[in-house]
Amino acid sequence: MISWPALGTRVTLRYRRPPGSVPPLTDAVGRLLTVEPMARVQTKSGAVVEVAPGDVVALRVLTDAPVRTADIRALEHAAAAAWRGTEHTWLDGWLLRAHGPDRAANSAAPLDISARMDTVAAIAAWYTSRGLTPRLVIPDRLLPTPPDPACETVEQVLVRDLDCDPDEPGPPVRPDEGAVRAAISDAPDGTRWVGLSAAPADDAGRCEELLAWGACHGATRAHLAVAETDSTSAAQSLGFRLHHRRRYVLPSVR
Repeated sequence: MISWPALGTRVTLRYRRPPGSVPPLTDAVGRLLTVEPMARVQTKSGAVVEVAPGDVVALRVLTDAPVRTADIRALEHAAAAAWRGTEHTWLDGWLLRAHGPDRAANSAAPLDISARMDTVAAIAAWYTSRGLTPRLVIPDRLLPTPPDPACETVEQVLVRDLDCDPDEPGPPVRPDEGAVRAAISDAPDGTRWVGLSAAPADDAGRCEELLAWGACHGATRAHLAVAETDSTSAAQSLGFRLHHRRRYVLPSVR
């Protein structure tokens, strides 16, 4: 079953063509206008493609604008600083994190431009010596996915801008408590981010308070991660849009 994003989102739709068509499937790339009674996508040229929702076999959310590799690296730095784990170290351009509350804080990320795949064996040894499963997180375009990996999951990293007024008092929230938590961190390019620990599916009100709290503490942008298989509708209703994807993989080390 297709999980439809908010209207206005840029998407790729793969859909069935009429019986006997060659090829039997084709794609439409553009901005989602409607879902019912017909899925309508406006392409870059302005043309509108109409597809019966039952004929759509796959949907992929696209970023609103091209994202530079440097911007991906900067955001991943900030995200790693927000959810670092209780033990962390740098190894040949990789940030290794362990004993944290989630998958991100128990993985190795290639955050420095010097990071290479030939360090994976040493990374695996570091995690194994601690009785932990070696795990890599590979954001888009920072490094190629290693050969023959066991991919645990793919996450969509979503972002939005914040209105920052340091003279306004922050809301009375505890950012480190509750089902959704928040943390502030700085990227190497000087951007201050507030990260949310989860998608706001069931508690949009708390997420709004956490975003306001982050803005009042100097954050100008916000980020959160959503599993590729989960709906992003709740996050999009708060103004979040896709920035890039990251893949968690279990490397094969021989």
